[in-house]
Order: sequence, then C-alpha cells, then structure tokens
Amino acid sequence: MQFVTSSTYRRAPIFSTPSRRELFVEAFRAVRSKLDFPLIGWVLMPEHFHLLFQPWPAQSTSNILKELKQRSARAILERLRGQPDLASCRAALRSFRLPPTVHDQAHYRVWQRRFVSFNVYPEEKCLQKLDYMHNSPVKRGLVASPGDWPWSSWRFYYLNDTSVLEMDRLGRRRAENNAPEAAVQCGAR
Repeated sequence: MQFVTSSTYRRAPIFSTPSRRELFVEAFRAVRSKLDFPLIGWVLMPEHFHLLFQPWPAQSTSNILKELKQRSARAILERLRGQPDLASCRAALRSFRLPPTVHDQAHYRVWQRRFVSFNVYPEEKCLQKLDYMHNSPVKRGLVASPGDWPWSSWRFYYLNDTSVLEMDRLGRRRAENNAPEAAVQCGAR
C-alpha cells in the first residue's frame, strides 16, 4: 500500500472552493478509470492531498500521480482563465505563474513537482493513515466533524457513500470479471 502526499505550487490554497475541489475529483475519477488501481483512502485539503492506494505494478505510483496532477492542473487553469473578471481567479493565476520563458509567454504550475510517498503496512498502519486523513479537515478547523467534509473517504467508510468518489474498502477489492471479491491488504497486491 502506498501513502502519498502532494502539495500545490507554493502551497496556494487553490482547493478552498467546492467548484475547484470538484475539478480535482473529476480528474481523479478519469485517472482511476484509465489506470484502474485500488483506492483505499483519500482527503483533499485546500493546498494538498493525501492518498492511500495500491498501485500495480508498484512503480506505477509516479505514473498515477503524474496523470492526476496533469489532468487536474489543466482543468483548474482552464477554469481560472475562463473567469478573468473574478479577482480571485486573477489572484490564483498570479500565484501559479512562472517566470516568462524565452518566448515571453507565461507558464503556470499548479502542483509542486515532487510528492512524498512511502509504503504502509501492516493493516494497523493503514488504519492509522485513514484516521489521519479523515481527521485532517477537523484539525485544520475546516469542519467540526470528519463527516462534514465530503472531500475524503470518511463518508465511504462510515456511511457507505460513494457519491463523491468510488472507493475500495480496506480488506476488499473490486471484483474483476464477476469473480468474488478478494482482500486488499496493506503491503500486498
């Protein structure tokens, strides 16, 4: 199992609005559909995200994160550029602007280039990471209770709610070709 953290460029709070959080979720749905990997837990915060997932092969973590960051960055930049009359959009674009290139064209960066990733096992440690993710919005003062923050896997685990993002429960894997569900365990495929 991999636990990943990635931050926005200069830790800009780009995901402080529900509409931008939804852009991230839409990009994430597309990446999961394309790359088909078990997602055990997640949380999206205003300036970073955490994921607990099982990439296969293990070295595909970089590909998954690259795809997620590219898709979400394109969607966010398109949205911001499409609303030039809003001061908040102009400010967000300024925070992502890189120095002009030789051709004097501005380029933008939404995400930090790197991410932090490490293996998590046994299952007890996976559960600790889930608790950490689910309680992050409460610790930051964004909500009073983890269930009040729909941008995490908490609602999936405690309310069986898949309305925001389809998940794979720790201990279960999506059935493939009508095969019975098998356990998804920390540290194992």
